[in-house]
Amino acid sequence: MTLSTDQKKSLRSIGHKLNPIITVAGKGITDNINEEIERALNDHELIKIKLIVDDRDEKPILAKTICEEHSAQLVQAMGHVILIYRKAKKQNKALSNLVRPL
Repeated sequence: MTLSTDQKKSLRSIGHKLNPIITVAGKGITDNINEEIERALNDHELIKIKLIVDDRDEKPILAKTICEEHSAQLVQAMGHVILIYRKAKKQNKALSNLVRPL
């Protein structure tokens, strides 16, 4: 599923108010990080992840890897933060960042 420009714009406006809930740093993407990303996407659908890497060229590769491993769409990459989206199989209205007020 590819997001349209209008869908990305809408998701970016929602994501603007979010804080990064996961930080990927020196150890890279560990099993614990993958589990947390999976849980966050299942619960919230739209999440921010902070990427702290030394090499600037490594960030897009890391973002692409995360999206591929979790079947998510990259909505935005800005500085050290990426915003990713994956539609939940069953949306939880209490937790989803798309329906609950922020």
